Amino acid sequence: MRWGIGSFRGIALGALMGIFAVSASSAQSPSLEDLKARASSAGIGDRPHICVQIAEHQLDETSKLYASADVDKAESTLADVVTYSEKARDAAVKSHKYEKQTEIAVRAMARKLAGIRHSVAHNDQPPLQEAIMRLERVRDDLLASMFRKGGK
Repeated sequence: MRWGIGSFRGIALGALMGIFAVSASSAQSPSLEDLKARASSAGIGDRPHICVQIAEHQLDETSKLYASADVDKAESTLADVVTYSEKARDAAVKSHKYEKQTEIAVRAMARKLAGIRHSVAHNDQPPLQEAIMRLERVRDDLLASMFRKGGK
């Protein structure tokens, strides 16, 4: 196979397009405040997805804050993780939409919190354990809603 100048141009063009696509998608990702505003004004059927996005965003922040030993701020963002997970559950159960996706996301968040809990000092673990237990209740509620006895 011969590599000519045209093939290098194609590779360079493809790389540039990839860079522009990544920068455009990161520029278009909504801020936390935008997501919170959308969650409060969204219809019940759209709310689970938005609330899960907020909870996942806050979980990432929680992880970073615990890693940098900023426990007070981490506990604040941890509260948002739980609150928005519960809001996602409530909307999913009420609308019967995105129950499975919400349960999967909450399970992943609980696992990540368990990993964080194992990496922090013993004194900092109780809020994480409480959050994990609350997320497990969220999952239980979602599973109970999905698998009701007697059908829908």
